[in-house]
Amino acid sequence: MRILTIVRQVLDAEESVRIRDGKVDLTSSKLVVDTMDEYGVEQALRIRDSGAAVEVIALAVGPERNQDALRTVLAMGADRAIHVNTELALDPIALSTVVAQVAQREKAELIFCGGQQADWDSHALGAATAERLNWPQVTWTNALEFHGHSLSGKHDTDAGVEMFSVALPAVITTQQGLNEPRYPTVPNIMRAKKKELRVEPLEQFGAMPKLRITGAEVQAKARLHKILDGKDAVAAAGELVRLLRNEARVIG
Repeated sequence: MRILTIVRQVLDAEESVRIRDGKVDLTSSKLVVDTMDEYGVEQALRIRDSGAAVEVIALAVGPERNQDALRTVLAMGADRAIHVNTELALDPIALSTVVAQVAQREKAELIFCGGQQADWDSHALGAATAERLNWPQVTWTNALEFHGHSLSGKHDTDAGVEMFSVALPAVITTQQGLNEPRYPTVPNIMRAKKKELRVEPLEQFGAMPKLRITGAEVQAKARLHKILDGKDAVAAAGELVRLLRNEARVIG
């Protein structure tokens, strides 16, 4: 069985967003694998580690720098990687056409992707991919067991938690709590250099963005530059709450 894991390369959470000429500038920023996607990679590896005859394939779509993210995932343990190279910023619906075609070509039976992409703040990729393939989808999964031709587990809903069982093929979106992703070890980093990383052009998939970003800006609030007297801890805590509520307006 083949498992396809979607990998997004995003800005590190500790990095500041920079805007240049109305666009987000990532040229000098630290970029990492989207944490939500790491849970999917880890879960695919755990299925393989359980003894199942599984090949784990990582897929990234974007500029050449995405190969760094794929190398990280290969060092985690993925068997091979596919990079669809493009400078175009694809929206989730356009990207789903690429994912669906790769899944069909590679004869994948299970797709993992993050429940919410950090750069888009969107939940649409998993749903759009499942719709194109006419596969069932389970979202926001926080527990998963593999049974050969089916999966069972738990996922979050608006009303609480549901237990589910789903036959393969299927699309699963992942989130924090599903597992704890492993770190690449030095030996695995060296082995990753010899693993297949195939580069393909976007044009062969016929995917074009349906959404065009025309500008960007960063919203920032001016600092209050107030220092609270810490001699009376109770009074200082009360003053902090007042400032947060009435001036910073970050609490109700």
